[in-house]
Amino acid sequence: MKLETTARFNTRCVHAGQEPDSATGAIITPIYQTSTFVHDELGQHKGFDYSRTNNPTRAAVEANIAALEGARSGIAFASGVAAINAVASRLDPGDHVVVDKNIYGGTHRLFEHVLRRYNISFSYVETAIPDNVAAALTSDSKMIYVETPSNPLLGLTDLAVMADLAHSHNTKLVVDNTFASPYVQRPLEHGADLVIHSTTKYLNGHSDSIGGMVLTSNTEDETSLRFIQNTSGAIMGPFDAWLLLRGTKTLSLRMRTHNQNGLALAEFLASHPKVHKVLYPGLPDHPQHALACRQMHGFSGMLSFDVGSLEAANTVCNQVRLLSLAVSLGGVESL
Repeated sequence: MKLETTARFNTRCVHAGQEPDSATGAIITPIYQTSTFVHDELGQHKGFDYSRTNNPTRAAVEANIAALEGARSGIAFASGVAAINAVASRLDPGDHVVVDKNIYGGTHRLFEHVLRRYNISFSYVETAIPDNVAAALTSDSKMIYVETPSNPLLGLTDLAVMADLAHSHNTKLVVDNTFASPYVQRPLEHGADLVIHSTTKYLNGHSDSIGGMVLTSNTEDETSLRFIQNTSGAIMGPFDAWLLLRGTKTLSLRMRTHNQNGLALAEFLASHPKVHKVLYPGLPDHPQHALACRQMHGFSGMLSFDVGSLEAANTVCNQVRLLSLAVSLGGVESL
């Protein structure tokens, strides 16, 4: 089977990075559940030496998701936060990062309570307003770090504008694309340098695997991140990689339904008398709806809404029937 470079997204989901097993002809990539690989002779192996360094199942899912994001390569990690930490590991003491102020709490915790100890500084601004970012950049700035849509307030950042701003200051644009997925948005196409995913979410889609991925088309970035992956050891295991490959096969089908259900629920809540506000980029009253229509292909399945008070929010959460009270997102269940 040969996958053409012109293959459409749905086809890449199913086939990219995957070939029938050379030993048996198995159509599904095997789970290479092994720690080490036998050398034919001293120093001569078949491309795999030790599973921390490389593993065929992990290599397959890295190639698969790279194809979905339009990247040259993917580097897989044990979790989304491990992927973020790998990107941040490229910073040196004294470096500065401009960060979307609405980022995921786990990212903020990593930046503030771990990385600041190593004399790396962070400025948190509303990245939806490029002038705010420009004002925060310094001669020590090495990254602009954004989530779009952001978690949990669904704010957007204009990626093309932000990429131009970053590159004019010799700074890399890093985008956490977890809330969109590559079905909805591909930041590299808008000029981003690095894309991060918690593969636990939409990419896996079945609430049964933890993982993270960094995508890039820059050879220097890839080489550095593969060194960090091998040296720090926070790798994605073979079984998680296999589950992720299983998940991406249905990504298009699932995301199409997430988009439909997210918009339907947002419209229902927007018309509900007890809901004060709905935050969803697909609604015309979202302040960045025009940007969402231009930058995204659908609006994803995540939304937030305001019912006026903590007491009212507790009542809603404690009385839901179909939805489950659990952290995470992107699975086939409603959480």
